[in-house]
Amino acid sequence: MRDLPLSTLPFAKLANLHPTQEESRPAAEPRLVASWARSEDDVREAQALRYQVFVEEMGARLLTPRGSPAGLDVDMFDAYCEHLLVRSIDSDDERGRVIGTYRVLTPAAAKRAGGFYSETEFDLTRLRHERDRIAELGRSCVHADHRSGGAIITLWGALAEFMQRNQLGTVIGCASISMRDGGHFAASLWKKLEQTHLAPIDRQVRPRLPLPVEELRQDLPVEAPALIKGYLRCGAKVLGAPAWDPDFNTADLPMLMRLQDLPARYRRHFCAA
Repeated sequence: MRDLPLSTLPFAKLANLHPTQEESRPAAEPRLVASWARSEDDVREAQALRYQVFVEEMGARLLTPRGSPAGLDVDMFDAYCEHLLVRSIDSDDERGRVIGTYRVLTPAAAKRAGGFYSETEFDLTRLRHERDRIAELGRSCVHADHRSGGAIITLWGALAEFMQRNQLGTVIGCASISMRDGGHFAASLWKKLEQTHLAPIDRQVRPRLPLPVEELRQDLPVEAPALIKGYLRCGAKVLGAPAWDPDFNTADLPMLMRLQDLPARYRRHFCAA
């Protein structure tokens, strides 16, 4: 769940004193369509969006495999993952452009990859008894022009269908929090969520490179970023203290969500009857 928080985007209206009939018609809203990557070109489009968000917008320093094309966020897990895309399609462009993405690592693919990405940041020993039903979400991001909600709802609907179809009951991942303030916001958010959304002890995990919480402020009045807040509303739990990812300059919270814990209103919305 390496995630960029969603935000509500400002919008403006352009008023004409004497609009023509053509001008007064509202422009057709682009359709948001979810699909799974079926070709290398599809994956490259997702990787290009990730590069734009994580590198150009957030300032991440990527360690890409040798020979990777420029302008793409590529890592060794991509070859093992299913890549979910949301395209914005208008009447002039049948294919549309990718404006949102997740990647999903299934239990079988994680075995081929040598483990989950989350295991590079956390010791997941306490989850070993349920690994065969866990899928890992990662590298999720939405283009800056589409963070008002529709894209993430489209992504989540497709993810829920995928989980049900593959009989997977649990998702895990790393929810990222920017450390542009030095980590004080992340430390304060962790201390708040530790009191309200911490998983039971038998599911808690340990960070390999812990965020130095005790050296940071823990008393800031904070609200969870919108995407993390969305996970929590869906019944997600925080599995333990955040790890520090110096390459992405983020604090990463380990999170787990089970479909059976979805509140009824979300289950009706995202899950088939």
